[in-house]
Amino acid sequence: MSPRLPRVRTRLTDLAEQAGVSTATVSRVLNGKNGVSTQTRQAVLAALDLLGYERPEKLHTRSAGLVGLVVPELTNPVFPAFAQVVESMLSEAGYTPLLCTQSPGGTTEDQYVEMLLEHAVAGIVFISGLHADTTAGRDRYHRLRSRGMPIVLVNGYAEGVDAPAVSSDDAAAMDLAFRHLISLGHRRIGLAIGPERFVPSQRKVTAFTDNLARHLGDTEPADHIVTTLFTVEGGQAAAGELIATGHTAIICGSDLMALGAIRAARARGLDVPADISVVGYDDSPLIAFTDPPLTTVRQPVQAMGHAAVSALVAEINGVRGTRTELLFHPELIVRGSTGVAPAVR
Repeated sequence: MSPRLPRVRTRLTDLAEQAGVSTATVSRVLNGKNGVSTQTRQAVLAALDLLGYERPEKLHTRSAGLVGLVVPELTNPVFPAFAQVVESMLSEAGYTPLLCTQSPGGTTEDQYVEMLLEHAVAGIVFISGLHADTTAGRDRYHRLRSRGMPIVLVNGYAEGVDAPAVSSDDAAAMDLAFRHLISLGHRRIGLAIGPERFVPSQRKVTAFTDNLARHLGDTEPADHIVTTLFTVEGGQAAAGELIATGHTAIICGSDLMALGAIRAARARGLDVPADISVVGYDDSPLIAFTDPPLTTVRQPVQAMGHAAVSALVAEINGVRGTRTELLFHPELIVRGSTGVAPAVR
């Protein structure tokens, strides 16, 4: 018997256990054979990486090309989540992703684009970039399209730009959060939102205003909206103002803002959710493990990332996609940061 056999057998068993498949399936993947689903193949390859095994040479396929992925920053955990999904989908499609992350005072979006053009990328995915900023020009995207560069815009529809656009439905998100709080008896509901120049902020504010009028007959939205930053500190500052004006529930424009709102409530000796209910937005990784676990509106990151990559690959292959914005419906995830309004108990 070959002395290598036990080691190989052990490797197949370990890989099969890690990937949740049979050893026969692992063998098919390692030998590059057909008849295995993409999801299963990815699970086996991930098991190889996690267990520290080097991928067989036959699994090293030549890249179909480079694709740029431009994100605003990585401090908000929803952006790494988007990046991970898009990078995985691009790799699955045979492309090599180049992640470009911005930071204050660092490389700008335009500088990254120049670098990506120098690398002769096949296309670019922009996530919450300048296309989402209504005060920024659209010329940069028009120039890319005039050069024939395929691009896709995620979360921030830029009317007039010749590119597919994928967004979470901000109006639907606000409807879900507002109706949830109304069902719990809250009548003083506030909104803590990021800078109003961004498309998602504007859409959330519009939907919040509509909900105030429809459910509470309140036509003075300015009394219930605080504009700040999409950060923990921004959420804390906004919540402080809303708590001071008697609000018993706060809807936040991001999960980080919601964590800041909880901090603001506790700094005033208030309990969440007994005294103040807080709703986040994104359902970022690990947000279910906060104290209390955060009620939030989940962005369909997986579906949006898949749609963005599918659209980009189609454009690269010369298949023109729809220029109508694709809106993905979010999901309300109820956890421990929302409860019955104090006046109802």
